[in-house]
Amino acid sequence: MDSRKHISAVLVSLLATLVACSAPGVVGMAALPSTPPTGLRADELASANHPNPIEPPEPTAQAASANSSVQLTPTATEVVFEVGKEITIPYLRSLEISGSPITFEQELTPTFYYQQHLASYISEGNKIFGLLTIPNTEPPDTGFKAIVFNHGYNPPDTYQTTERYAAYVDYLARNGFVCFKIDFRGHGQSEGQPTGSYFSPGYTIDAIAALKSLQTLDIVDPQGIGMWGHSMAGNLVLRAMLIEPDIQAGVIFGGAVYSYDDFATYGIDDNTYRPPTTQDESDPPRRSLEIFEVYGRPDTATGYWQAVSLTENISFLDRPLQLHHAQDDPVVNIRYSEDLAAVLLRNGKEYEFYVYEGGGHNFFSPYFDQAMQRTVEFFQDHL
Repeated sequence: MDSRKHISAVLVSLLATLVACSAPGVVGMAALPSTPPTGLRADELASANHPNPIEPPEPTAQAASANSSVQLTPTATEVVFEVGKEITIPYLRSLEISGSPITFEQELTPTFYYQQHLASYISEGNKIFGLLTIPNTEPPDTGFKAIVFNHGYNPPDTYQTTERYAAYVDYLARNGFVCFKIDFRGHGQSEGQPTGSYFSPGYTIDAIAALKSLQTLDIVDPQGIGMWGHSMAGNLVLRAMLIEPDIQAGVIFGGAVYSYDDFATYGIDDNTYRPPTTQDESDPPRRSLEIFEVYGRPDTATGYWQAVSLTENISFLDRPLQLHHAQDDPVVNIRYSEDLAAVLLRNGKEYEFYVYEGGGHNFFSPYFDQAMQRTVEFFQDHL
């Protein structure tokens, strides 16, 4: 890299960080509402012992080092890693990911607000199915705004298209969005092998291919598509936003999203990668274990894990991101979102972070409507 360009990039990044940290009333680069953006009332803030979203908590040692726009080394961007290269951000950014025309497989029972279809598209040669909703109104001249909806971990062998997340999809669809809740490869009727999100790019590619496929529909604004993801798919949404510029905005609910060092710190397991119970000798080893054998456990002090880490590559994020997390989430520790928010703030990124006193991993009532209304308003503002 030209040394003058590198110095210039560092100065620009440092200036953005100083502006983001010094400007009052700013979260990342986004203007704050008049009240703190949190699931708690203002009179509950002092006693709730949770981070004020306006000023994220002091980051862990991992978060403090994850200022990728000033610390990413040439090793992470220039070296081609043979084992595990498929989950490195530079490699994924080099891919040409395509979709296909969408096939309307079956018309499902409509509602007063929208039509429902079982639809399919092609991703890396696999036929991927999903639930596609289309508003019962005339599309705007530029087309409907649309959302690629990415589900969290579900056992692939029991997953069904029309089950789970029905209330989430309904909320978005009733508010005028085309919503495409896709079934990742190996789920439901979708072809291919389920691969998990953390150590395989497959689901991320499926999501981007879904966006490309939505762009083929005349009724959809091709430059008005966002992504929503829950839990495991939070990791997917941020990765997709680092590599696909046509994602206009992203929303993450209870996401396991930060670097990769945090898996050991806060704990999470990609169930798809558990060894088969049969322990057949012909079963391939877990991909994560193959990667660990070559590079060791996640450590963003090393080149490979810098290339894989989402936060070490956060400089590639140039669209707004909204985070939601419940304090009592028993599945994904809230520190994932807290540390991510700290990195976004440090790097001058446009984001919103909402903390909820309760609701668990699935944002149960009474927090569901509040979280979904904020989601709708965010997409309305940025798509």
